[in-house]
Amino acid sequence: MTEAFSPGDLIYARGREWVALPSPDEGWLCLRPLSGAEADIQLMHPDLEAEKPRPARFALPEREPLATQSAAQLLSEALRLSLRRGAGPFRSAARLSFEPRAYQLVPLIMALRLQTVRLLIADDVGIGKTIEAGLILRELIDRGEADAFTVLCPPHLVEQWTGELKEKFDIDAVAVTAASAARLERGLPQHMTLFDAHLQTVVSLDYIKAEKRRDSFARACPKLVIVDEAHACVGTHQGRQQRFELLRRLSSDATRHLILLTATPHSGDEEAFERLLGLIDPEFSGRAFEDERSRIRLARHFVQRRRIDVTSREWDEERSFPRHETSESSYSFDNAQSAFHDAVLDYCLGVVEGAGAGQRERRLAFWGTLALMRCVGSSPAAAASALRNRLKSDPDRLGDHVFDEDGEDEDAIDVEPASGLDTGPLASLVAQAEHLARSPDPKIAATVKVLTPLIKAGANPVVFCRYIATADHLAEGLRKAFPKLRVEVVTGALTGDERRARVEAMAGNSQRLLVATDCLSEGINLQHLFDTVIHYDLSWNPTRHQQREGRVDRFGQSAPLVRSVLLFSPDSAIDGAVLEVILRKAEAIRKATGVSVPLPEERGAVTGALMNAVLLRKGRSRQLSLDFGFDRDARNFETRWRDAEEGETASRARFAQNSMKPEEVAPEWRRWRELLGGPAELLRFTGRAMSRLDVQLEMQKQNSYRAHLSELPKQIAERLASRGLEGTIKLSFDEPPLPGHTVVTRSHPLPATLAESLLEGALDPVSSPLNRIGRAGAWSSSAVKILTTVALLRLRFKLTVHGRVERMLLVEEASAIAFEPGGMIATDEAARKLLDAEPAGNLADVARTRLVEAALARMSSLIDGTVAEHARTRAQALAEDHDRLRRAGADASRFLSRVSVEPVLPADVIGLYVLVPAAS
Repeated sequence: MTEAFSPGDLIYARGREWVALPSPDEGWLCLRPLSGAEADIQLMHPDLEAEKPRPARFALPEREPLATQSAAQLLSEALRLSLRRGAGPFRSAARLSFEPRAYQLVPLIMALRLQTVRLLIADDVGIGKTIEAGLILRELIDRGEADAFTVLCPPHLVEQWTGELKEKFDIDAVAVTAASAARLERGLPQHMTLFDAHLQTVVSLDYIKAEKRRDSFARACPKLVIVDEAHACVGTHQGRQQRFELLRRLSSDATRHLILLTATPHSGDEEAFERLLGLIDPEFSGRAFEDERSRIRLARHFVQRRRIDVTSREWDEERSFPRHETSESSYSFDNAQSAFHDAVLDYCLGVVEGAGAGQRERRLAFWGTLALMRCVGSSPAAAASALRNRLKSDPDRLGDHVFDEDGEDEDAIDVEPASGLDTGPLASLVAQAEHLARSPDPKIAATVKVLTPLIKAGANPVVFCRYIATADHLAEGLRKAFPKLRVEVVTGALTGDERRARVEAMAGNSQRLLVATDCLSEGINLQHLFDTVIHYDLSWNPTRHQQREGRVDRFGQSAPLVRSVLLFSPDSAIDGAVLEVILRKAEAIRKATGVSVPLPEERGAVTGALMNAVLLRKGRSRQLSLDFGFDRDARNFETRWRDAEEGETASRARFAQNSMKPEEVAPEWRRWRELLGGPAELLRFTGRAMSRLDVQLEMQKQNSYRAHLSELPKQIAERLASRGLEGTIKLSFDEPPLPGHTVVTRSHPLPATLAESLLEGALDPVSSPLNRIGRAGAWSSSAVKILTTVALLRLRFKLTVHGRVERMLLVEEASAIAFEPGGMIATDEAARKLLDAEPAGNLADVARTRLVEAALARMSSLIDGTVAEHARTRAQALAEDHDRLRRAGADASRFLSRVSVEPVLPADVIGLYVLVPAAS
């Protein structure tokens, strides 16, 4: 007869002991080695085994070898760090490679209070929306509430998402793009979609452009969907309309988890904002939210914080972000440049006059004028390229390009646009541009003047340009100005992998200077290598400026100060027009509301306002014989800006007061930190563990350490190599890490592998090549007044979630108890502090052996009494923690699952140590 086993049971099979885990298939055993790691889990069928699996019992520690206090402390830390199935209310805590900040837990707590997760996360750029969504994703996976998911995002963010999920959350997601889909579908059975074959995916919006693919995706879409840049899916033009219809179709399944991310949820467009809210719940669409009850209900699904909100005294997160210092720097044209700008403007005005009365022809002429003037203002090299490239462009596409809205479904296009102005003499203008490209450039000279003191002070700048030709032209000038500095160029001429590799290759330099186009304004975070942003070219979309600066000024920046400099020329009609019509007004709104709003979508008004400003600045408005209504457009555009500001202000006034407060989050964050251990504990463990293996963790300077992995025992070095760590690595134990360093958390491969290896060596010395750590010992201690015994425990619990579908999970916890002859006196941290106290002196080996034998005999009688009662107490506390977290503030009208926790007995006694009062 086959023995029946439950999750948490100890089993002896194949010559070793295992822990039973919940099995995916009836009749099969899912087993993890008792002394092994999650990677060693195996499926086993009892009927196929030569020797039938049988129940096992965890043995008490042996008398030999006797442990010292330092060895006991090392084993205690290794036990805590090796457990991955956390028992606390945050199941995912032990799987993360970083320590989240308290404010980043807010969306996670909100998600856990919803039966079906529907959230709109609208935090500012750089606060960490990807991290907040990843926390929810990892938690739902570890709770067994989701095994498949899809992240929908623009193509240029796909690689960032897959990288972040892998590096920070230990999730291997498959990238699905228009380019990779065919490869992923190759060889699949006819009835199977790639989403059946790949359960965890990051899907680019370009993949689902085609109607057939949208339908296929909708049918196979997982029950958990994250949408990044969600504002790009709710507009009214064709591409956004198609994406909105897809999301509406997905959200119609009331059981599907849906998390929407955007830094610009409102932007003055009430209709688009209501569409976003309608995806969360159809009842939210079209509602005014003027009554408090409606706002309170929406607040359970909507979180929006500005940088100032999380760095305020309430949250006390100032250390998580650098101080941001902004400035402007102007420069003057020389005579040759002034003449060239005037000549190009005269040429453009002639084309505008001859455009005729047709709306399409006029629109093309206006946009062509702005596109060409923009290239001229960027650099002579960009102007020459644009003038040579005279093929007509699609008017709608040219508009996207002119107003920096070309990166929604793809990288920001940095090739100089075809102006479409193919009439009139161009040869002389091309010749002038080419001559200027070979002449001293006052714009480059101004940039060098700005950069020189910054670089001397140790800054690492990234200079953003609009066009490839400008970036190459500028980089050539900067290399001449700073010959000893590494200067690299990253543009759309490189593939995504090439861009990332070029940026990462700069980590080996002590100081670096990067010239980039807006292909880097999204997709690759630069905060670990750069601390300064120069806007060489003005973006015509204020959101793009925020995105550029947000690559550097964001969570994880190690520099205390981030600088950004806006470069412009008052002699340039186009610079002046953009500053006056767009950037100054956007900055005023940002200062008034604390939020950057994107350019209003009414292209006609924007175009007319810019054309009006250009002509007025140059005194050319009287040259036009026709009335194009530019002054009327300018007034309309002013109204659009006012609407955007008023809409944003009203939105924040309606919803901000119902957000979650710090006092609600602080207790959960403290529990999270207690479980993970702080940087000091990780540094202490890593240094001591390596020292025990005869390898030193070298401190270079504050928060900078070097670990020589090749010097570790072969078995450990090979395990680290399989996880991508070899040779000598640079480590930081405090956030943010220094440039070129990796921050170490409990799930980092080095401390995780050291902890697993040391624990395996203690529990299974026969199969481990490492010197065994003793599991029992005795020493003299001034921390106790009476003979005290400290036991290290591994507690296992069956955690059952009673919901629509009942799920049972096996969770584990490292615990400790201390007891005197009269009974138990301390648990957990208080007991560990007794263990951590420095020994007061040595005891004779015969005395140590006698004390250990007596403690083992007593533990045999306590295992089913005092120890079991402690396990039951912890189970009750865990159940209360889960219940409090899920029900606090929950919508009483919705059903929430209940959690029950049952201890698996007997508990495992990992270590047993006797503390003898020091002689007075």
